[in-house]
Amino acid sequence: MKRSHINALIADAIRFFEQMHFTLPPFATFSLADWQTVKEDAREIFDLGLGWDITDFGSGQFEKCGLLLFTIRNGKYGSTEYSKSYAEKIMIVNEGQVTPLHFHWNKMEDIINRGGGDLVFELHQATEQEEPDQRMVQVSVDGLRRTVAAGEPLVLKPGQSLTLPPYLYHRFYGRGGKVLVGEVSMVNDDSADNRFHDPVGRFPEIEEDVLPDYLLCTDYKRFVLDREARV
Repeated sequence: MKRSHINALIADAIRFFEQMHFTLPPFATFSLADWQTVKEDAREIFDLGLGWDITDFGSGQFEKCGLLLFTIRNGKYGSTEYSKSYAEKIMIVNEGQVTPLHFHWNKMEDIINRGGGDLVFELHQATEQEEPDQRMVQVSVDGLRRTVAAGEPLVLKPGQSLTLPPYLYHRFYGRGGKVLVGEVSMVNDDSADNRFHDPVGRFPEIEEDVLPDYLLCTDYKRFVLDREARV
């Protein structure tokens, strides 16, 4: 993905969050100079990968297959320093924009439609060989038991939430407009706890055609922690 495209996506996301009356923490709009000023006090942000996260899953077509996320809080398995057992994200899913089929080995999560359009899920149980099964799927939507056929669209209207346990394959996309999506979960580890059915690139390769207006969670090492390597 081009850095100029990422800059534009984040600027548009900030406007959408404001429109939806969702306020991000101040570090969401830190400049490179701001990051240098707080560098010694921001180790939790750096170590846990808090902040902006944009991916096209290696598709090269973000608008069709991609996701924009902001990790607000997180912990780390086995850490005494970062002992939170929970995480929270806020996301934007565009109409028809797909997050590919995947599950998590460890993480249980609630996905919440915070407003906008509908959020549509397709679900499959995972077999012992980690393949999508065709069994009926039983899930909880706002505490109410729902049973759906494998792959059958399950629609979350604004205000509704879905609990996803480990080993439950899920694919989702927006319908009827841009969707503000919340995630409340156990500790999140995107480097080791995502099992995509088809191979994808979780974090994009970035073409640095311009300087970053905002840093992604994968940018901290290069632009803040390794000052000599900064553009």
